[in-house]
Amino acid sequence: MKDKVLIANRGEIAVRIMRACDDLGLDYVVVYTTADEDSQHVRLNKDNNKAYRVSSYTDPNDILSVADYTKCTAIHPGYGFFSEDFRFARRVTVRDRSLTFIGPNWEVIKNLGDKINTKRVANRLGIPTIPGTDGPIYNEMEAEEVAADLLESQAQQGIKGPSILVKAAAGGGGMGIEEVKQIEQFRRVYRQVQNYAKRQFGDGGVLIEQCLRDYNHLEVQLVCSRHGERAHFGTRNCTIQSTGRQKRVEAAPGFDNSCFSYDFDSKEVLRKIVDYSLKLADHVNYDNVGTWEWIVARDGRPYLLEVNTRIQVENDVSARISYLKGEQPNLIREQIRLALGEKLKYSQKEIKFKGSSIELRLVAEDAYRGFAPWIGTITQFSFPKEDWAAVYTHVPFDRPYIIPSEYDPNLALLLVWGESMEEAKKRARAFLDATVIEGNNAKGEPILTNVAYLRENLDRLLTF
Repeated sequence: MKDKVLIANRGEIAVRIMRACDDLGLDYVVVYTTADEDSQHVRLNKDNNKAYRVSSYTDPNDILSVADYTKCTAIHPGYGFFSEDFRFARRVTVRDRSLTFIGPNWEVIKNLGDKINTKRVANRLGIPTIPGTDGPIYNEMEAEEVAADLLESQAQQGIKGPSILVKAAAGGGGMGIEEVKQIEQFRRVYRQVQNYAKRQFGDGGVLIEQCLRDYNHLEVQLVCSRHGERAHFGTRNCTIQSTGRQKRVEAAPGFDNSCFSYDFDSKEVLRKIVDYSLKLADHVNYDNVGTWEWIVARDGRPYLLEVNTRIQVENDVSARISYLKGEQPNLIREQIRLALGEKLKYSQKEIKFKGSSIELRLVAEDAYRGFAPWIGTITQFSFPKEDWAAVYTHVPFDRPYIIPSEYDPNLALLLVWGESMEEAKKRARAFLDATVIEGNNAKGEPILTNVAYLRENLDRLLTF
């Protein structure tokens, strides 16, 4: 019996998972909320009884009820929502009517989802992490000693304006983080963060790390099987982000000497972070698609930031510079195939890298006023057709589309690639210039998007 996949997500990723299932000859169903009735992932499946309404994408009981009713055998969580929720992954695999979770096994998700644990394991393996504690500190005097050592170390390295970050260990999403530039400020800030942590998270543990400013944010794309096989699909750069640390422009490979004159051997740094990522994956028996996130300082020092145990929005940036038997791979298809127990079927030597690629995240937002979301109706939505570009979107092209206020106003992912980074940037500009987006909000004001922001930031790619 063939597997049947429940796609537990929305937007462009739901559409891309649908296409991947079609390619693999797998049946599927989708879920949707009332706000998403006009989304393409719903419209394309309503007439063939493959779309089922749920109260929320984050209600596990709703999701599992649909899975049981439709006799699905697997669940693809996409990204966000349940994709890195080890409790959900565990639940679907141990219940009486068990399902395959399309992602790593739940124990791996649990272990790598804990940033403190990831840092601790990495340190034991000799993998560089951001200087600082690898566990919560509850004693003020001990914390001050660590802070003083970190500030002194930065001064000895000649770092201008040394500083540290004091973080709530149980926090997340940027909450409970304060910066300290002088050791005289430390005790006051430490107490402030500790009190905040106790109130918000019920745990007064505090982390202390060096504050890195002048850096690039890189990622390593790994693909692993449940048979102990591991391979990588290169590196990408995700440094250009909104004020809320949401990525807006990504490129592969992670560095390119045509973009900037680096103070280090860029190819050697990329090789190192790939090797380190594979080392950690091997240690934890990683068994699906995953992304190792890195910070690389201006002097070329890499620091492991975290591991994302899921498919990422920008996975295709890596796929577009990778070739298997002369073709660009589909990493979502690979993720599904491997989760269902298949072998890798290729070795690292068979993966060839060529050219450069860029992803542009098209969002209805005012990029010049804090990336404030724009809500309204899109009346015209069209893109040029090129053999060096791809568009991933849930927005229909043939009718007006009301942007749901319940979710981030992401409209599309635009992928372009070329023989060189210069050619990829030139094509990206041309593609944006030929893109047509029209619409109005309830006041009749014209649509706001980040197209101009994306275009302006192309020259910042892969630079310090």
